[in-house]
Amino acid sequence: MPYTENREAWTKGQGLWEHVPADTWNDWGWQLKNRLTKVEQLEQFMTLTPEEKQGCYFANSKLALAITPYFFNLIDRDDPSCPVRRQVIPQGGEMTIAPEEMLDPVGEDGHMKVPGLVHRYPDRVLFLVTDRCAAYCRYCTRSRLVSNAQDYNFHPEYEQGLRYIESHPEVRDVLLSGGDPLLLADRKLDHLLGRLRAIKHVEFIRIGSRIPVFLPQRVTPELCEILKKHGPVWMSIHVNHPKECTQALKDACDRLSYAGVPLGNQSVLLKGVNDDADVMKALIHRLLRMRVRPYYIYQCDLITGSSHLRTEVQKGIEIIRSLRGHTTGYGIPQFVIDAPGGGGKIPINPDYVERVDENEIVLRNYEGGLFSYPLKPGKAVPVEEAAHILDESLF
Repeated sequence: MPYTENREAWTKGQGLWEHVPADTWNDWGWQLKNRLTKVEQLEQFMTLTPEEKQGCYFANSKLALAITPYFFNLIDRDDPSCPVRRQVIPQGGEMTIAPEEMLDPVGEDGHMKVPGLVHRYPDRVLFLVTDRCAAYCRYCTRSRLVSNAQDYNFHPEYEQGLRYIESHPEVRDVLLSGGDPLLLADRKLDHLLGRLRAIKHVEFIRIGSRIPVFLPQRVTPELCEILKKHGPVWMSIHVNHPKECTQALKDACDRLSYAGVPLGNQSVLLKGVNDDADVMKALIHRLLRMRVRPYYIYQCDLITGSSHLRTEVQKGIEIIRSLRGHTTGYGIPQFVIDAPGGGGKIPINPDYVERVDENEIVLRNYEGGLFSYPLKPGKAVPVEEAAHILDESLF
């Protein structure tokens, strides 16, 4: 059945927490303190499937269970296949490991120069500044690190990381991630961004965050002022399904945009969540209406215990093919595989090139039509001679 957009999601309210005063509900500290982190808390509001119960009891050995009240409201508690539910409630599949799965699927540890600082690409670094998130995605690439459920004992070394960046003039681009950088206190984030801005060869600062999606209350005027002060600071948020595109998220994105923060979105292709062309089209249309440019669709990384959420690479190619020519080019993200072992992001596209020979490239468009583009210039003629040719081409 084709996906139909539920516009009520834009105005999703406090739901199960309607009794909480609005000022309290909109306090991001309250949201964090009242996260659902135990099976017993979930069972107050919903009936877990046996697989979910199994996954919840195992979570503290793999990746902690944590869901903000705001995000929990987006779950359909009567539908075990709810796409929001599948992202944040553990399942028994997390307890099995397929032979191809790894603790560090994209090889970050092998490129970690100091604790928390990954230098894999020539001109940019990944700066992991915390191991905490507002809620935990069950397919998290860094599940070895975040929440410390696996006793990885990660502690970011800010000074070592900053000194490394200062001493490497080839680094012009710094991506702050973690965990989620927006969980840092305003004072600490202000200090960190200020230190980076003081490094003359750093031209580009980015933040990867799911906080606007899990905890839009965190996007306060004070936070926006900090980002504006050190801007431009680019931000990639992480939305996987249209149900996550609420009015609260839209308002948070508006505040960020007005503070001069360019916004992109990174989705992960997940089975039963967004592995459907209609769902993905509805998602990108909502993102564009929130001033968010669809940036990447990731093939799910080969993290341990994720096989129940991974879908075929061909599905991602099929989705991109279904978007090209059927929606605005601004709305078409790049489908990528972050190569296992540390090879970096590799774009995966439908085959639009039919053939290339000495004289021409033959291209296939979104409707399947073939078109030729010459690779060598033809014989030039004076404008006077060309005029009648151009006139004849109109008929």
